This record gives sequence, structure tokens and C-alpha cells, in this order.
Amino acid sequence: MTDSPPPVSEVVSESQICGGLTYSLFQYAGLLGVLALLVLIFSLMSNHFLSRQTLVTVANNIPDLLVISVGMTLVLIIGGIDLSVGSLLALSSALLGVCMVDWGWPLWAAVPVCLGVGILCGALNGAISVLAGIPSFIVTLGMLEMARGSAYLLTDSQTKYIGSSIEWIGVPVKGLLFSPAFLLALVIVAVGQYLLTRTVFGRYCVAIGTNAEAVRMSGIRTAPCSIVVFTISGLLCGLAGVMQTSRLSTADPNAAVGLELSAIAACVIGGTSLMGGRGSVVNTFFGVLIIAVLQTGLAQIGATDPIKRVITGAVIIVAVLLDAARQRWKRGG
Repeated sequence: MTDSPPPVSEVVSESQICGGLTYSLFQYAGLLGVLALLVLIFSLMSNHFLSRQTLVTVANNIPDLLVISVGMTLVLIIGGIDLSVGSLLALSSALLGVCMVDWGWPLWAAVPVCLGVGILCGALNGAISVLAGIPSFIVTLGMLEMARGSAYLLTDSQTKYIGSSIEWIGVPVKGLLFSPAFLLALVIVAVGQYLLTRTVFGRYCVAIGTNAEAVRMSGIRTAPCSIVVFTISGLLCGLAGVMQTSRLSTADPNAAVGLELSAIAACVIGGTSLMGGRGSVVNTFFGVLIIAVLQTGLAQIGATDPIKRVITGAVIIVAVLLDAARQRWKRGG
């Protein structure tokens, strides 16, 4: 008689989901330390960096990246990757612009369509990758091209100016420093962290990324969970499309080129493993803040775009090296 398969609770422990309290506090302290160091450096290099205006600029420029990075965190945790997020944002934004400008739809009617195309494309990514057994890297790379091309076709490669009917979402609320988009992004972070650390779904996600075969042997179907994760990523791309369109007051088919790389970078800086099985939405939030502060600070001190890209890339490499060193230390060398 063969032994019965181990339950999923043995496939992944609670410490693998949210880490021990000490380890989590260590991670938070490290990320906050890096953030504080960047703020100190740029404050010394620029008289205008440590100001209310800089805080408002950083907070109100990151909602789209932050929301997409939450979805990317979940995808990376299950051992996948989504390269199509920037193009899905552009497609969602383009459809929003066409609905409101060309067809005269109100915002409340256009937003569900915008979110719906993100959900559809995300579900398609997950279904093809999981059911056909094709690596998500290849599937989402194909979706990247399809979505971007569709954005150009929808808009006839033209920018759609929407204006005040949508820009209020990205403008700071009167009496507050933050926009509705930023506040909503914080809610998404909180929901994402709760989903990952306090639900059975989150436990399954970590288990799939840790050892998918052991999860299947436990009698759990991994395909539905993985497809749902890609669908969530698509939904958040649609939401990010609304946020970016509101900030720019326009729907641009060229929007968000390369945003997938920034999202992956934020996740990696926050400690999410590219191999799957480990990650934190809150840590990804800190990763987004670090990237935003770094880019804002470099812009204020007059760094050229090539210099900004070199420095940002170096920070990502250092984050990966530190993460690898930390994992070797945890395994005892």
C-alpha cells in the first residue's frame, strides 16, 4: 500500500507564507533603511527634494505601477511571469479612450469595459500557459505584442484626449496630499497582502511556487489557482490603465512601454523570488517606493535618462545578489 500524499499544510508551512515575525521585521527594516538612505542622499544633493511637492509627486505618480506590481507579485510567487502587463495597460487605456471620446460613453460605463479587457487577456494568458503547458514567459511575450498592436488599431495610433471627466481620479483630493488613485492603490496592496497571507488561496499560491508537483500529489488542482492569478493580474492591468489615463488626461497607445520591467524590479527589490514560492505584497510596495524615490531624486539632480537607467539597473542587480546571499545564509551556507 502506498503512503497517502502529504496535505498541502505540509507542502508549505506558515513561515513560508508570511515568514517568522523576526524575519519579516528584518525585511521591513532593511527596505525602510534603503528608502531612508535614498531620501537622505537626495536631500543632501538637492535643496528641493525633501519637500511637500516631492512627496505629492512621488505618491501620485506610482498608483499604476503599484497596482500592476501587486499582480506581478502573485504571478511570480506561483513561479510564473507576466511580460504583457505594460501592453495590457495600454490596451485597456486605449479602449477607455475610444469609449469615452469616440463613442461618447460616460466614465461609469467605460471603466467596466476597460477592466473587462484586462480580465479577458489575463485569463487567456493563464489558460494557455497552464492548460497547454507553455511557459508563461512565451505566452505573455506573445500577448505583449498582440495587446500593443490592438491598442494601435483601436486608436488608429492616435492619442485620445479625455480631459476633466477622468483626470479627477489622479488629482490630489482637496485638503489631502493624495489622489483617489493612490488611496485605491493602497487598498489594493492591503487586499493583496491579506489574500496572500490569510487565505487558503494564498497558501495554495505559495505551495504551487514552492513545489507544484507535491501540491498535485496532495489532490489539489493547481490549474484553477494559477489561472485565477493571471486573471487577477489582467484585472489590475485594466485598473492601472484607468489610473494612468486619469493622471495624463489622455489615452495613449504608446503608454507603459517597459512598465513590466519596472514591476518585476519592484518585486525583486521587495524580496519576491523569481523562482517562485516566496514574496510579499507589502514588500513590493516598498520596492515601488524605492524605485520612485530613486527616479525622482535622479531627475531632480539633473541625471540624464541613460544614467538613470544604469543606476536603476545596478540597484536591481544588487537587490538580487543580496537576496541570493540571504537565501544561502538561511540554508546554512
